[in-house]
Order: sequence, then C-alpha cells, then structure tokens
Amino acid sequence: MKAILTDIEGTTSSISFVADVLFPYARARLADYIAAHPAEVAPILADVVAIAPGDPVATLLGWIDEDRKATPLKALQGMIWADGYAAGAFTGHVYPDAVAGLRRWHAAGVALYVFSSGSVAAQRLLFGHSEAGDLTPLFSGYFDTTTGPKREAASYAKIAAAIGEAPADVLFLSDTPEEVAAARAAGMDARLIDRAGADGDISDFSGIAA
Repeated sequence: MKAILTDIEGTTSSISFVADVLFPYARARLADYIAAHPAEVAPILADVVAIAPGDPVATLLGWIDEDRKATPLKALQGMIWADGYAAGAFTGHVYPDAVAGLRRWHAAGVALYVFSSGSVAAQRLLFGHSEAGDLTPLFSGYFDTTTGPKREAASYAKIAAAIGEAPADVLFLSDTPEEVAAARAAGMDARLIDRAGADGDISDFSGIAA
C-alpha cells in the first residue's frame, strides 16, 4: 500500500470516548458557546437553518441526540472541543496498537490519511492532544463529510484523486461494514476492524503489515 486511510471512532479510538466524553461535553456547552461567539457561529447557524428551518439551537441538540452526521454540527462541535482540549478537560483517546501501527507505517514511508464524520478540525484536535502526545506529524491529510458521505463509493474515489494515488494502492480501515463496502466499490483495499474480536477482518492494527 502506498497510502492508508483510517476512520477514527471504533477504529483508531474508542467509541465510548466519542459518545461518553466528547458528545456530552459539546451538548452541555452548545447554547452558551453560540451565545458567546455570535460572529463565529453565524455561518454555521445559517447552514443549519437552510437544512432545517426553525430554532437552530434546538435543531443542533436534536442532531447530537440522533448522532446525525451533519457537517454544520460537526464544525460547531469541533469548535467547542477545541476549548475543552485547550483547558485540559480531556485528552484524545487512541488505542496503543493504533499508535504503534501509525508510527510503524509512517516510518516505512506509507502516507497516512484520516476520513471521519468529525470535522477536520476535530480530527486534528484528537490526534494533536492524544494520550500518546501529538500524533499529527504522522498524517499527510484529513477528510471529513465535506468530501462526501462515508457510505458512498464516490467519496473514496474523490479521496484517492485528492491524494494522487490509484484506489487500489490505498488501504481503508473502518469498524463500519457499509464504509468498508463503499471503499471496496471505489476500488480500494479495505479491512473491517472489530475490536471485540467477534467479526471483521482484523481485531486491531497489529496484524497489518506496512
């Protein structure tokens, strides 16, 4: 593989960190953050209202509860999480085997990329403030839902084109079968990770050669 593209939640990082730490942190502070940063959030709120007319704060809170992969929500969550990371409220969880794998592949000259439903800013924050230190130097680029839905093959074709590699030379890692299927439909190699070990192609990053 010339490049490896990885998901975050359930793949490099614990689902519980996102669901039980990041999401509640953003939900509890969303209304106050919007009130305190009117100019910064105005374009985001406009995007929310364009999608769902009405009270944007209520809409955003509903989207959080639904775990909706809406780009304006992800952008706002990233802004709120930036404050949390800066304040030391939490550090980004990355599995030790993922840290070791990412470092091993980077040292071997494999280009590493991220494709997550979380915003690019949120991705950089998680890896930049990880429990293992700043991992951002390992990555060559980041992609989020502005590229396209994670369950559509066209998104993976766009990523391959953006990084300048043939899809067949890119390995995609995810814990979601629909995402793995979409990547394969685009011509990428893809592995389904099941950290519980009950299903999937692999249980962690240790079994993937550079």
